Amino acid sequence: MVCSVTVTVTEAHRTVDAVWRIESAKLIAALTRMVRDVGLAEELAQDALVAALEQWPSSGVPPNPGAWLMTIAKRRAIDHFRHLKMAERKHEEIGLDLETTQQAIEVEPDEVPDDLLRLIFTACHPVLKTEARVALTLRLLGGLTTDEIARAFLVPESTVAQRIVRAKRTLAQKKVPFEVPAGPELAERLGSVLEVVYLIFNEGYSATAGDDWMRPQLCADAMRLGRILAGLAPREPEVFGLVALMELQASRARARVTPDGEPILLLDQNRAKWDRLLIGHGLAALERAESLSPVRGPYVLQAAIAACHARAGAPEDTDWERIAALYGKLAEVAPSPVVELNRAVAVSMASGPEAALPLVDELTASPVLARYHLLPTVRGDLLAKVGRLAEARAEFERAASLTRNARERDVLLARAKATAGE
Repeated sequence: MVCSVTVTVTEAHRTVDAVWRIESAKLIAALTRMVRDVGLAEELAQDALVAALEQWPSSGVPPNPGAWLMTIAKRRAIDHFRHLKMAERKHEEIGLDLETTQQAIEVEPDEVPDDLLRLIFTACHPVLKTEARVALTLRLLGGLTTDEIARAFLVPESTVAQRIVRAKRTLAQKKVPFEVPAGPELAERLGSVLEVVYLIFNEGYSATAGDDWMRPQLCADAMRLGRILAGLAPREPEVFGLVALMELQASRARARVTPDGEPILLLDQNRAKWDRLLIGHGLAALERAESLSPVRGPYVLQAAIAACHARAGAPEDTDWERIAALYGKLAEVAPSPVVELNRAVAVSMASGPEAALPLVDELTASPVLARYHLLPTVRGDLLAKVGRLAEARAEFERAASLTRNARERDVLLARAKATAGE
């Protein structure tokens, strides 16, 4: 009997976690519109989450979990303002909103994008440092934990937690308005917004932790936000570059995992499973981006790289020399050790592992990549190709020890064993 209750509680908690991933951003956005305080909105949403964890195991999951969470959060908001003896007008506004929750749900498809956009532009306000904007928006829009954000940034979890706390405090102290900016201010804040959207997409495309290789809902959220941004800024090539990049990468989703959820590397994927509709949309967005400006920024360049893969009918048809050249240009406009690592991979495919290994060896001294599992993964692959099998095995084992994704760890350990001939 005890075992049965435990299973029920576990299943309920899993459901709560899944619902939270889907609903948290919309919940926080709607609450921020109501209370005009990002930090308070997140606290109210978290209170509703705790209530779900307490009640759903015994009462069952409600028919509309998102509406249930919203109702509880609004009740918490009323309690909060009553406690602070806020103006009666505020009570009436929120109380009326609570009474018409069902109506709010019915108009959700129209309201949610606006609320999400307001939330993302608020979280990306210039009063915050760039890293704080990205961390806060990933937390609020992506529903990621501080640990997951830390993995995405390759920084300690405590650093991310401090950034988020300070960011919310700054937004409240500066009384940053909950709105989408207009005119020159929109362009000024667009770069940070695009960075955030792409990081959300990447977390969905290659989960940093957990049992699943991908989180499709995060990818879908990021792509939806990107398309909305394209509507807001139709003359910005980098917006269309980002949309193109996400569409082209997402086109491979069905080919990236086995039926059991095991990852499949790019060159081993069945390209017949690539989504031709998304590829078409991605190539069209890239063409639009390139038509808007002869100067290609980081997202347009990355989309051009993705397009090289999309246009290749088979792995051997891939234009690796062009990809290596595009990574070289990307390194000029957005230099980073990760870009150099990707460039090294392209060089290895175009010119052989011997040409790429020195480039990767140089990166082992980079403190930024000290705990980045893809560095030993790539190095292990190159070492295996040149016959240095013992070193290759050690690199795959090190990569497996660094990744937090269970599926990826299994693949890396299997490669380590295969390299050793076991």
